[in-house]
Amino acid sequence: MRCRYCAPMAWIALAVLLVDPGFAEAQTIPAHPTDLTYDLLDFTPPTSAEHRYELSNGVVVFVVEDHELPLVSVSLLVRTGSYLDPADKVGLASLTGGQMRAGGTTSMSAADFDEQAAFLAAQIGNSIGGTSGGANLGCLTKDLQVCLDLFFDMLRNPGFDAGRFALAKSQSIQQMQRRNDATRGIEGREFGRLMRGSDHFSTSPRTRATVEAITRDDMRAFHRRYYHPGNFIFAVSGDVDTEMMLSELERRLGGWAVVSDPVPTVPKPEFTPEPGLYLVDKPDVNQGRVSLGHLGTTRDDPDRYKLLVMNDILGGGGFSARLLTRVRSDEGLAYSASSSFGVGVYYPGVFQAGFQSRSETVARATAIVLEEIERIRTEPVQEEELRNSIGYFVETFSRNFSSAGSTAGLFANDEYTGRDPSYLTSYRDNIAAVTAADVLEVAQRYLDPRKLAILVVGNLEAILAGDPEQPEFSLEDLSLGAVVRIPLPEPFTMVYPVP
Repeated sequence: MRCRYCAPMAWIALAVLLVDPGFAEAQTIPAHPTDLTYDLLDFTPPTSAEHRYELSNGVVVFVVEDHELPLVSVSLLVRTGSYLDPADKVGLASLTGGQMRAGGTTSMSAADFDEQAAFLAAQIGNSIGGTSGGANLGCLTKDLQVCLDLFFDMLRNPGFDAGRFALAKSQSIQQMQRRNDATRGIEGREFGRLMRGSDHFSTSPRTRATVEAITRDDMRAFHRRYYHPGNFIFAVSGDVDTEMMLSELERRLGGWAVVSDPVPTVPKPEFTPEPGLYLVDKPDVNQGRVSLGHLGTTRDDPDRYKLLVMNDILGGGGFSARLLTRVRSDEGLAYSASSSFGVGVYYPGVFQAGFQSRSETVARATAIVLEEIERIRTEPVQEEELRNSIGYFVETFSRNFSSAGSTAGLFANDEYTGRDPSYLTSYRDNIAAVTAADVLEVAQRYLDPRKLAILVVGNLEAILAGDPEQPEFSLEDLSLGAVVRIPLPEPFTMVYPVP
């Protein structure tokens, strides 16, 4: 949770005074902290062009040198993802990503690979997520050559050890058994289905059958199809020489064939969310989880900066946000309440607000969230709220470049998703230009109470009974759509019982 008003600099100032008492004599100490003045922040962000290189085979590499510590970090983005899973083998991408690291290589057993990496104190990993794959290496500068040997052996020649693979499948199936245990997991799964439907890759679950169907040959084929230089983007940072690193990558990628078939594009959901009240019964808990929302917009929306500020004031801004102030600070109904307004890369994101509250106060807290959504749609935000939000985004912009690794990673991710890097040069000006009228306008246009799907997970008997001391709050009266009960699915098949 974000706190804008913490003051770590006060401790630094105290330390300076203790170490150098003469410092106080050389400074004029204000009578009150409100009299403190600061120099204006002057930060010019680096550009991706000055760190971007292209190898002879077309592989893009970003290198950001930092010689403060004898450490090197190599990250790799791979154009792949679980959206490429066959329908009857959901989980293939994830298992392939994990087993590339866990399963050794064709020339080194899994145990020997682990031992060598541990001996070198090297962090080596690989994984595949929804829309991308990623590998990483972190090591001491003096061990870079031998660590690169291990890293590229993993990338090019994964062994997919049979024992490790069988264990991973068994663990995956065991985890399914706990799918309906935690309300947080149920909430995330069911809200995703409400927003994306059941047929999109982002909501298609692994089942016992799909995991058991996956073979080592399937992983080998998946690796051959997607792990090749034509799908690679590197981000290198730390104590390296740029020319040396480019030469090393050129040499190690040499002779590695580039597959000509283009990677399929990430599919958009073919689903329209339906407004309504959706209830999931979990009788063994005493608190209810609530998520409400509808579709958001895309990253290239010209209103994205206005939406960023609007959501920050509504629920994204931590302790200063309206939702947390009302639900937690003023009413004491929840430990946390927040919102996010998703701007998707490949398709529209999701607007989502949520909290967790005692069963009897769920309806009341939900009503407050709806009130705040309506208020930001009908009243201009206060000047102080606007100033604080803009100031936060502008003044923390430099954190995106707080380290060589974060800088290289940012540039590599923008390259991967095809984002024009020029947005970085105008980001602060675009944020600073947002007005109260802009916030009101985008709130009215992008927040629509008539489209809200409200999901409640908890002890429904207690939640629907409400608070006897405040019977005017009724959960069922808050929704503008149908009231639908969602049964818990069978955890291994993910088949939902017919109500």
